[in-house]
Amino acid sequence: MDFRRLFDLLHYQQARFPNKAALLERGHMEWHAWSTQACIQRVDELSAALLELGLNRGDRAGIYASGGSPDWIMLDLALQQIGVVVVPLHVGLHDDELEYMLKASGVRACFTFDREGYEHLDTLRSQARPLELLLNFRSLPDLPSLEEHTRVPSPEHLEYIQTLRAGIHEDDLVTILFTSGTSGKPKGVCLSHKNIISNLKSVIAIVPVNCHKRVVSFLPLSHIFERVVVYTYLAVGASVYFAENPGQLLANLKEVRPHYLTVVPLVLERFYEDIHRHARQRGGIRQRLIEWAIDLGKKYNGRFRIAPWYWFKLLVADLIVYRQWRRQLGGKLEGIVSGAAALRPELSRLFSAAGLEVREGYGLTEASPVVSCNRFEPGGFRFGTAGIPIPGVQVRIVREEGQENTGIIEVKGPNVMLGYLDDEESTREVISEDGWLHTGDIGFLEDRRFLHVIGRGSNVFKTASGQFVSVRRIEQHLERSHFVHQAMVMGRNQPWLGALLVPDMDHLRTWCVQHEVHWTAPEYMIFNTLVLQHFERVIEQLNEDLPAYERVKSFQLIADPWSVENGTMTPTMKLRRTLIEERYAKARERLFPET
Repeated sequence: MDFRRLFDLLHYQQARFPNKAALLERGHMEWHAWSTQACIQRVDELSAALLELGLNRGDRAGIYASGGSPDWIMLDLALQQIGVVVVPLHVGLHDDELEYMLKASGVRACFTFDREGYEHLDTLRSQARPLELLLNFRSLPDLPSLEEHTRVPSPEHLEYIQTLRAGIHEDDLVTILFTSGTSGKPKGVCLSHKNIISNLKSVIAIVPVNCHKRVVSFLPLSHIFERVVVYTYLAVGASVYFAENPGQLLANLKEVRPHYLTVVPLVLERFYEDIHRHARQRGGIRQRLIEWAIDLGKKYNGRFRIAPWYWFKLLVADLIVYRQWRRQLGGKLEGIVSGAAALRPELSRLFSAAGLEVREGYGLTEASPVVSCNRFEPGGFRFGTAGIPIPGVQVRIVREEGQENTGIIEVKGPNVMLGYLDDEESTREVISEDGWLHTGDIGFLEDRRFLHVIGRGSNVFKTASGQFVSVRRIEQHLERSHFVHQAMVMGRNQPWLGALLVPDMDHLRTWCVQHEVHWTAPEYMIFNTLVLQHFERVIEQLNEDLPAYERVKSFQLIADPWSVENGTMTPTMKLRRTLIEERYAKARERLFPET
């Protein structure tokens, strides 16, 4: 048996690797498991309820939830198998963005997973036509729910569902996902079953996850990265544990002891910061040992061709430091896959040296999403790169004038989207007549295999001196400092580079105590003369490792961190640069006073 459509996955799993614990969620102090067969029955029950509510093939339905769950996946598959197009919606979107997405996609029905989500969408119903039906998934007092309509389907319902399944082709539209909207309005990316199936089959071939493994999912399923990851787990029969929420992730990892985990770079950065914070709290010899182990791990270059003396030091570091990190993450992790944004190379080296094998990949929604990934087998990975193109996907670099080794990354394969929703002009701009997807990202191939992604074309620009710079690479370099929580570099057509910096207030407070600098509220500390002088020294030290044209000559401190909640980051944790520039226009002017 094979699978050609996404809703075939559970039936494929039942035929090949029937699992008593296919999908699991935490509730009432224990993990509740759904077997493969129970999932199939539940999906049919939901499909029957959806048909009774009047949803038909070709309709669009939204799923609005903050995180993933077995319910999310089963509702997704239940909608798919009756031909309803699924439109995932990010929690945390501004009302105008959410309203735009509901209207643009033509959502008739939308499903929420808590009271807050329901009440939020309910306030937009009058503006978000053609939204007709709004239901919470589970029963809550005073809220209409899908659960109220869910019951064991009749033989007639099951026969009709099978007829609908049989009529759905692999080339049919299955989902519409909206891009992050870092510049301009979000675009609706239309993906078919074939787009996503081709991608997950390629991923199965390179990631050693199987039916004997436990995995934890905690990223939102409204993002294509985690959604395809969970589909991949279904295809190989792994047991998928859905974390309660990001705040409970470490506790859940210790309970589940998973073998694989997918993350965004921010998660590893926070774990790294926690390690440093813990070291400072311990103090003395213990702090020096942890910092030594960190510095040692950042020099790691893979398991092979390691000098004997370095190998011995790694062994010592493992005995006294690294094994403690592994225990915090459950003690069984065989691999961590990082996606959605670039990861600082030194973190990949450090955690891999500690036995937490980190592999970075690259993709975009328009490519369903994976384009390349570092492998887990020997010789198949290189730190600081996005890995090797996955099977079935071609990558080429189209060089432009002034770019010797780098150019625009273009992708071709069965994973390339059908097009943008109701936007033929934008579709023609990014997909050539012969099927090449113009990603808009700048990069190059190392040894004709490993893809380096420098950044978005919009974030790679020329300074007034005529030098090309990649701001994200410089930002990551600045964020290596314990005192810099977030950085945003600017300088297009300017004589130098400037940066808005969000300090790590915990580190800054500790420094102030040590140097007898009176601490007040963050919004006042960013103007403190002694603090500013300290940051001048920090930036000066960081600049020493950069070529002259990439050095930051001016900076402004910002008190409030950028986040999804305050609208300055997208749900996939990318900076909304245009919005930040507008919000901090005066600070930006002070970066370049002469212009």
